Order: sequence, then structure tokens, then C-alpha cells
Amino acid sequence: MTPQSTAHEITLTKLQAMLGVSRRVVSGLVAAGFVTPSRGPRNELRFTFQDVVLLRTALQLRSAQIPPRKIVQALSRLRDKLPDELPLSGIRVTAVGNDVVVKTGPSQWDAATGQFLLDFEVAEIKGDVAVLDTSPWRKDAATQAEEWYDLGEQLRKSDVKGAERAYRQAIEFSPSPFYAAYVDLGALLCEDEKRCDDALRVFDDALSHFPEDAVLHFNRAVALEGLGRIDEAERSYERCLELNPAYADAHHNLAILLETRGDKQGLVRHLSAYRRLTN
Repeated sequence: MTPQSTAHEITLTKLQAMLGVSRRVVSGLVAAGFVTPSRGPRNELRFTFQDVVLLRTALQLRSAQIPPRKIVQALSRLRDKLPDELPLSGIRVTAVGNDVVVKTGPSQWDAATGQFLLDFEVAEIKGDVAVLDTSPWRKDAATQAEEWYDLGEQLRKSDVKGAERAYRQAIEFSPSPFYAAYVDLGALLCEDEKRCDDALRVFDDALSHFPEDAVLHFNRAVALEGLGRIDEAERSYERCLELNPAYADAHHNLAILLETRGDKQGLVRHLSAYRRLTN
């Protein structure tokens, strides 16, 4: 395995939030040898996304009453086999009878023996891995989409690329247009000035499903401003305000935009509306 950089590492507090467990549980899993985290500059524990995969799998195996020795064996083999780059076919860790089997495309190998009740898919995130339950008989597409969305929310501050991938997966898995995933993905992309064009595509796609949504028109206008497409941005702000005249931020942004264009009357009108709505 290629050594992980500190930029990809997760603190103990973050790991607890991702796994939904207490510090004591994580410490017990570390002490049992399920993972070997690194140490930060203040001697604090640092975990990689591979550790997240292994620890979550350990928790599920332990809940299925698999003996700790067998869990360690399974995770040791899984850790050795996890690739630096996920193959196109993906990796699936699946229960086959009483065996834990890892499948990569047409091939498969025995991770360890013992009862394993859940089916996981390992998905690439920022060069590392994360795990989601994607067993089709256990969870429907809507549930999987929600899990991907929740993962995106968790990764938003620590791993932008990972969050982007998770939001896109949420949109892909969702059986109906996933409004929140569209909004958050577009906003995430728009935070990077170089990716306003990508954000615009997301908002345009979302508007094909939610054409009368003021928030999407507002965010689209922000992306257009970032691209220097001022005329289109102005029209998007105006459309936002047609749908929701009380959208204060749209009044504010449109006022600033009009000021740069020398439209003093428009500036005063929208700035007055903004102040009236926020006071």
C-alpha cells in the first residue's frame, strides 16, 4: 500500500462521528489490533479512510458475534488486499455461507471464516477508501442515496473531493431527484472559483427537475457571477426574486451587481429591500 499523507487523515473525534460510536469503543478496537493508527504532532491518534473501512467492518462482525481473533484475521487480509486505486469493477466484501469473501471483478478470495451478515462495497474517496452497506436485499436505493449524502456532509470540511464523490453518488443512487444533494454539491463546487462551471452544470441539472425553486436560481446566479457572465447572473437573480420576493440575499447580491454596472437606481431599490427584510 502507498503510505497515506496526513492530509487524508481523520481525528479520533471525526472518526467517532463517522462510525457513531464512543471513544471507548474506538480505543478498544485499536487496542484489539483491528487498526494501527498513526500519531499527530501532539501525539493524538490519526486514522485513514482505510481505517474507517476496517473499523466499520469490525463493528459489524463483532455485532454478528464473530470471535475477535477471526475478525483480526479477516481484517488483516482485507487490509493487505485493499488496492491503492479501486478497480473499475469495485470491491465487494460478501457473506457466502459462513465465509467472508472478497470479490474484485470475476475473482474472489476468502478474507476469513465466520458468519458475516452484511454486504459492503468499498468506494474510492480521495485515493483512500470508504465503506457503505449496498446490499440490494437489505437496503433500497433511497436508503443508499441518503447514506452517500450523509457521508458527503461528514467529509465536506475535511475532504472536498471525497464529499463531491459522495454527493454525486447520492444523486446517482436516488430513485428521485435528490434536491439537497444537488444544492450542497453545487455550493461545494462553487466555493472553488475554478469550478464555477462545474457548479453551474449541477444547478442547471437540478433546475431541470425543480424549475421553480428560488434557491437553485440564486445559486446558479452566484456561479454565473463567478464565471463573469454578468447578464445571465442578473437574470437568474431576478428569476429568484420573481419566485421569492423576500429572498434577502438575492436582493443584496443583485444590488452589488447593479452597482458595478452603474445602475444606481437598481442598487438603491434592491439594497433598500435587503435592509427592509433583514431589519
